[in-house]
Amino acid sequence: MNIRIYNARILTMEENVPVFAGEIQVTGNKIAYVGPTADEKDAMGENTKVEEKIWDREIDAKGNLIMPGFKNAHTHSAMTFLRSYADDLPLLDWLNKQVFPMEAKLTPEDIYHLSKLAIMEYLTSGMTANFDMYLTPETVAQASLDCGYRTVLCGAFNNFSQSIEELEDWYQRYNEKDSLVHFELGFHAEYTNSRENLEKLAELSHKYHAPLYTHSSESRSEVEECIGRYGMTPTALLDKLGIFDYGGGCYHCVHMTDEDLEILKEKNIYVVTNPGSNVKLASGIARLEDMLERGIHVAIGTDGPASNNCLDMFREMFLATGLAKIKADDASALDADKVLRMATVEGAHAMRLFDADVLAAGKLADLVMIDLHQPNMQPINNLTKNIVYSGSKQNVKMTMVNGKVLYEDGQFHIGVRPEDVYAKANEIIGRMKCN
Repeated sequence: MNIRIYNARILTMEENVPVFAGEIQVTGNKIAYVGPTADEKDAMGENTKVEEKIWDREIDAKGNLIMPGFKNAHTHSAMTFLRSYADDLPLLDWLNKQVFPMEAKLTPEDIYHLSKLAIMEYLTSGMTANFDMYLTPETVAQASLDCGYRTVLCGAFNNFSQSIEELEDWYQRYNEKDSLVHFELGFHAEYTNSRENLEKLAELSHKYHAPLYTHSSESRSEVEECIGRYGMTPTALLDKLGIFDYGGGCYHCVHMTDEDLEILKEKNIYVVTNPGSNVKLASGIARLEDMLERGIHVAIGTDGPASNNCLDMFREMFLATGLAKIKADDASALDADKVLRMATVEGAHAMRLFDADVLAAGKLADLVMIDLHQPNMQPINNLTKNIVYSGSKQNVKMTMVNGKVLYEDGQFHIGVRPEDVYAKANEIIGRMKCN
């Protein structure tokens, strides 16, 4: 489709480009033009001779903000079935006594339906892509494709599920050009993998010169137990084994030593912070300000809806900056502009979605319209600070993925009725409770 969005405020998220008034033109799944309207060009004395296009749809933004969609750089979508089921427990008890036993009852078809529920919530929060680590990548991929949503899959290899052979197969199968779905090599964590497994992962990474992604240093006990097993932190161990030789990312990174941070910097490892989940599970507060000062790239994720409950990038952004200020005992720490970049550009780069990071001609048409005609967005003293400090899901007016409007004014356009998705999710958890 050819879509024109005009009468908009535009935040491209490009370096040193302020918000400006203009329009965006989308052809197929790509941005064809972003800039001033013809009238504005005339006023600036610029040549306005452009080829006229026939638009399938023209959208009057009415002064609202168009910006790149948020990127949820770490999540477990299908864990929607455990939302508000196993709360108020320490991390390892929550994981071993509640999550793992219930996950053992999941079928691939369950994961397909539960992933759709998460995708709907991502859309309401202006997220145009997610980095999903879960048990059956095939059914997660199918849910995303059926909804028209962009997902980067991440392996969840561990001692109990998935295999090196499956990781390699998924890596080869889901990395076709121009697909909505891609795959990155990954494993659950150091503490759920034997040393032999970790060595196999390093070999696979070296074979394809591919990055690896994993949970790391989420809790203090996780780090202490790793030191007890190997005499070093998870970060140091994984580095020693060659896991980080081709880059990648670590989720959480709450309990990191200075040595750990130097390793992440040296190996160009992305940190994906999950403040909502870390607060709820009392895991601690990540050293985001220290990381950024060292030049480490930081993105933001929600984690899964079992540990966070709410898949909301606005809440994550506020918590990221608020907790960083408390950690640093400095109200100037981690300003809103940095946080907004973490939630968009850095998230895209962490997920290797380099063609979906900013709004520019030739980039993927993954964008969100933020409703500024609401009390929490007025007055417009500073738009980026409004988004981070006072924004919420209620301000997401439209979410476009791959050039298609999937969510607009509270309505979903993903090929399935919301009521059917809700009914299926409740049917799945109801069956599990009975078994």
